[in-house]
Amino acid sequence: MGIRTATVIGGGSFGTVIANILADNNIQAIQWLRNPDIADAINQQHLNPQYLPGIALNPALRATNDLEEAVTDADVIFVSVPSKSVREVVTAFAPFITERQALVSTTKGIEPDGFHLMSEVIREIFPNNPIGVLSGPNLAKEIAKKELAATVIASENSELRRDVQESLSCAYFRVYASNDLYGVELGGALKNIYAIVSGFVAALGMGENTKSMIITRSLAEMSRFAVAMGANPLTFLGLSGVGDLVVTCMSPLSRNFRVGYAIGAGKTLDEAVNELGEVAEGVNTLRYVRAKAAESGIYMPLVMGAYEVLFRGADPRAVAQGLMKGEHASDVDFALPKHEI
Repeated sequence: MGIRTATVIGGGSFGTVIANILADNNIQAIQWLRNPDIADAINQQHLNPQYLPGIALNPALRATNDLEEAVTDADVIFVSVPSKSVREVVTAFAPFITERQALVSTTKGIEPDGFHLMSEVIREIFPNNPIGVLSGPNLAKEIAKKELAATVIASENSELRRDVQESLSCAYFRVYASNDLYGVELGGALKNIYAIVSGFVAALGMGENTKSMIITRSLAEMSRFAVAMGANPLTFLGLSGVGDLVVTCMSPLSRNFRVGYAIGAGKTLDEAVNELGEVAEGVNTLRYVRAKAAESGIYMPLVMGAYEVLFRGADPRAVAQGLMKGEHASDVDFALPKHEI
């Protein structure tokens, strides 16, 4: 098929980066966003002053506030809005879409009703269209500066995987492929929780050993949860799992890390979120995953501890200390026979 025209739904930093790469690769790219001032800035000044200040955008990239204009005839539509808005926005442009058009979610979050990932929400509305997910260790501000990065396109549709790889790959951005749609997407959502925990640890001045323990046990929790949900645990050894986990747990550019850091430094959750000024998907994801883990009996001490800190005022130190006790003693899940654990 090949991608000749593409639309990015969303005006945030990552959506803008994706739209700009598409334009750089000579694909006719349109970006839809609600804010008319930012749309004007993209069209006239070739800047997104709110989310990527100082980054020059390709003059061929066009922005619009008209949803029908944005999606009509696009070969692929990248959905890059906060998770709480995905159903509303996708439903709004559904009347203008044909079954030949592909949809790719870049949103790392969960819809609480029914515990739906974003691809499942999109699939519900577009049951016959090719669906994909783009996820990985992708801090938008670094990609905007053309620092080397990679991501994963996951889809059951091999043609869509190939087309997205070709349309987004460039000298500084490489796209790998996977057919584990659910696993790739789940990794992108879950890691946001552990970035918050890593923010606690950094703010409290804990050592490198502690940071390493937190990241490694986070990966174990993610894998346990993924298997319980039907994903392939091996997916979590790749970019969308451990790769995304490491970058969000170690970088102050991560929004979720910054929320955790602020809380570890003594701020309330409301103060931390207001100070950030952007959506930190991990806050809501934590609530949903904690409820699902409790309902399904999945052992997730970091999730349970983080929930107590964010929503019940517990001491952030208790989260790391909680790993020093408990019955679960296996290092790598699924490696030891159950009778030896």
